[in-house]
Amino acid sequence: MTTKSMNQQLNNLSREVNMIRSFIIGIAGKDPEGEYRSEFVKRLKKAALEKPMYNYTGKGSLFKLIKKTK
Repeated sequence: MTTKSMNQQLNNLSREVNMIRSFIIGIAGKDPEGEYRSEFVKRLKKAALEKPMYNYTGKGSLFKLIKKTK
């Protein structure tokens, strides 16, 4: 077997491994409840970048905030 043919086989095997890896990741990465809508994901990403309206200041602060907004 020549070096050229060995390199060609190695390249073919490398491509096959990459395809198999991609396939497995695609299968494993699926959400069992279904795919998320892209609009929903975009809204969540945008909300995550916004400055929070309230800050957690310690024990009981969330409860006080909830009581205030009623």
